[in-house]
Amino acid sequence: MSAVTGTPALHTHRAPPVAGSPLTGLGSLVRLYGRISRRAIIVWTLALLVLVPASIYAMQEAYPDQGALDARAMLLDNPSAVMMTGPFFATEQYTFWAMVANELFLYILIPAAIMSVLLTVRHTRAEEEAGRLEMIRALPTGRLAPAVAALLIVTAANLALGAAITIGTLAMGGEVAGSVALGLATALTGMVFAAITAVAAQVTEHAGTASGMALGLLALAFMVRGIGDVIDRQGSWLSWLSPLTWAQQTRVFVDLRWWPLLVSLAAVIALLVLAGALSRRRDVGAGLRAASGGPRRASSALLAPGGLARRLVSGSMLAWGIGLFLFSLAFGSLASSLTDLVEEMPTIQEFAPISLDDLTGSFSAFVLMMLAIGPAALIVSGVLRMRTEEVAGRLAGVLVAGTSRVRLAVMWFLVVLVEVALMQVLLGFGVGIGVWAATDDISWIGDMTFAALAYLPAIALYGAFALASYGLHLRATGLAWLLVVFTALVTFLGDMLGLPDGVKDLSPLSHVPLLPSAEFESLPLLVMGGLAAVLVVAGLLLLRRRDLAAG
Repeated sequence: MSAVTGTPALHTHRAPPVAGSPLTGLGSLVRLYGRISRRAIIVWTLALLVLVPASIYAMQEAYPDQGALDARAMLLDNPSAVMMTGPFFATEQYTFWAMVANELFLYILIPAAIMSVLLTVRHTRAEEEAGRLEMIRALPTGRLAPAVAALLIVTAANLALGAAITIGTLAMGGEVAGSVALGLATALTGMVFAAITAVAAQVTEHAGTASGMALGLLALAFMVRGIGDVIDRQGSWLSWLSPLTWAQQTRVFVDLRWWPLLVSLAAVIALLVLAGALSRRRDVGAGLRAASGGPRRASSALLAPGGLARRLVSGSMLAWGIGLFLFSLAFGSLASSLTDLVEEMPTIQEFAPISLDDLTGSFSAFVLMMLAIGPAALIVSGVLRMRTEEVAGRLAGVLVAGTSRVRLAVMWFLVVLVEVALMQVLLGFGVGIGVWAATDDISWIGDMTFAALAYLPAIALYGAFALASYGLHLRATGLAWLLVVFTALVTFLGDMLGLPDGVKDLSPLSHVPLLPSAEFESLPLLVMGGLAAVLVVAGLLLLRRRDLAAG
């Protein structure tokens, strides 16, 4: 009897089916990862589809004739300009499309690299850190399926980005071969940094560290390329050590050559093979470099009010601060080439707030306004790090320990605000040093450092808006980034595109007096400071009313 009754029991608990091949379940994972990242891919693609033709149009308006192009070419004799743009091709006759290749290409490659880093980390190391990959592997899923699915999604994202760039360039009159090469080179550069990130994801067990390593290598690639191009305006041996150079050396719209793209393709293959080999040498969820256990007790600095925010935010703030400071030095030193530029292109003030009566001062003020976008973006990123910690469930542990969410949010906001304020002052100091080097007038250091302080109320307003959107709903935080993107568009392209004053006034930076060339006005700064305070209070009240991690 027992044997009879026991027989069905043997068939009620069946072992899960074993994956038939290393790629079993690939289709389902591609659909899953695509669903997770579809919004991010669409946003990145649409952004480049709009920004590339808008930038080309703005350049056409700013440099309508050969005289203006020749004046622009003179700027590229300045090492700082080469450092910030790229190799100087078409030296004998500087054409419009040569300017696009020389000066716009780099700032197309960088967003593609950043997108690839973020997406790769999202679908590799972040999945492991959260424990989701282990759950997926417990199902009938092939060993290689998750990694290949992540690779396919990132490849699709880069191809979409490359297609958007090609379409946008063709729409503005770019010749077909050059436009296709521009898009393909961008997509391959994105894949290079995706492969670099895949290797970094094997080394560390934390997603933040992996993305930080990959973005740090992007910054290093930028610096190596810049120094190499300064050594030789058309690219030296040092330049070729940077993945960014491989795309730029296709010489699109100048003397198109396809073979440098083979270097990018070979690097992608080699890095992916390396990532695959490294993944076999570690356990799921672990990294090749084991994380340190840390001290048995938290330090007094970590336990102090705002200690957690400082621990999580300060590292990235320091890295970006160093990079932006180098930018400020380079931009400030361009002041030595302004006179020749204005003589050849007197209409420049139609496209930028530069006064011919105070050329150096107005140019320095404009540079400082462009650089202020960096601190504005970083204060939004720093404040919204609370959202990341909340979604991951780590913020709940802090609140359970006895810290109220309002107190935590206040201290977090203040820590980020102080660090960003110090960075903004440092940027003014850097611009001042650059202008001093160009003009031999040391007073510019103090003038530009003081001018940087005028941006603090506006920067605080960006952070307060981020806090208010975070308090309103987890999904509303995208509004804060939308404001930063809008500000960048207004700052870089507002005058060139002829945007109405009412539209430009929606950007907080538009209300900051352009010191030291303009007169100081305290009223706009007081209004923005007061509005920031109101938004902080509103954000705190909204945060108290909503459920944690529920929006």
